[in-house]
Amino acid sequence: MNRLVLIGGIGAALMGVAVLAFGSGSAEADRVTLRPDHTETVALGAEVYAAQCASCHGVNLEGQPDWRSPGEDGRLPAPPHDASGHTWHHDGDTLFRLTKFGTGALIGDPDYESNMPVYEGVLTDDEIIAVLSYIKSTWPDEVRSRHDEIEEQ
Repeated sequence: MNRLVLIGGIGAALMGVAVLAFGSGSAEADRVTLRPDHTETVALGAEVYAAQCASCHGVNLEGQPDWRSPGEDGRLPAPPHDASGHTWHHDGDTLFRLTKFGTGALIGDPDYESNMPVYEGVLTDDEIIAVLSYIKSTWPDEVRSRHDEIEEQ
């Protein structure tokens, strides 16, 4: 009996360690943690970005031309995600919520019209975090450091 309790306790402890080590991909936790230095996460993010994001935000994260001015439809073009854009000005939680739930939900205006799709039900939380981690992994060290400071606030 004691052996079973001990084995069960060890198993539970190992599960806890695994959740701490690998569970930072879940966005339902208190904070989203981007992983721009985690090779597997960044590789997954690059794949998902190519399939889901590059058609609007550019293969090289360059965004659409004149992205700060509304187009003929009154909507803003897709911004760049490279260092020239404003993505890095937002913390991971904000970027995650914008991607998963859309701009309208983020700003509290369900009537806000945007060309940015809502990815809830399309991408998993881990895939969204991987894409954001991939994007951050491409930024120069200075921009990544500034983003890290934003994340610490």
